[in-house]
Amino acid sequence: MSDKKAIIKSENFCFYYGSKIGVKNISMEIYPKSVTAIIGPSGCGKSTFLRSINRINDLIANIKTKGVLLVKGHNVYDKNTNLVNLRQQVGMVFQKPNPFPKSIFDNVAYGPRLQGVKKRSYLQQIVEEKLKAAALWGEVKDELNKSALALSGGQQQRLCIARALATNPDILLMDEPCSALDPIATGKIEDLIDKLQTDYTIVIVTHNMQQAARVSERTAFFCLGELIEYDSTVKIFRNPAKKQTEDYVTGRFG
Repeated sequence: MSDKKAIIKSENFCFYYGSKIGVKNISMEIYPKSVTAIIGPSGCGKSTFLRSINRINDLIANIKTKGVLLVKGHNVYDKNTNLVNLRQQVGMVFQKPNPFPKSIFDNVAYGPRLQGVKKRSYLQQIVEEKLKAAALWGEVKDELNKSALALSGGQQQRLCIARALATNPDILLMDEPCSALDPIATGKIEDLIDKLQTDYTIVIVTHNMQQAARVSERTAFFCLGELIEYDSTVKIFRNPAKKQTEDYVTGRFG
């Protein structure tokens, strides 16, 4: 891993909601084309950290940050950061599928259209390519004009992944992407994560430790806003360095 340059790097990064601290002094490096899981009990700062990477947290009033959070060497909290560009490079998939109330086609074409793609044939090519990448093309190719809201929950989540991929991001953030899905739909998303990591850097927040163990190469354990331990997933689950990590992964607390 160390021969690769980190694509995401935080140094003593702190995030505050007003006077309440969300995460404090997070220092970690996330490497390209890999899956990194963030685990920890509810309210421990995992989603706060994840949402800081593409500044989705900016939608909340009265926030402030300290320290540095770099994406591809650029401090995302620099005042000159272009948020539209940042969010095109760093796609996001949320806990509950949130397709737009538009057709399947228009959901995937939404980002490319914002980027200035107008040619129908090129849009069709992007839509097909990204739906294939999200393992959904075979199920929807004959009904692209159908409302995305008519799809099942698992299909909607894969559509949201296709929509995130359509702007050609380098990084895909996933905030508990399977928590609203049944086991079969969850299995499909996990298989998909495995395939996508050859082309994308994936950071997944999950409360499901078996899922973290199945999909990720590295795991970060957060507790009470702090990064307790960050190492290879195998080490975190089999031989953690900290007692707190061991207690969490063996189910003694959390």
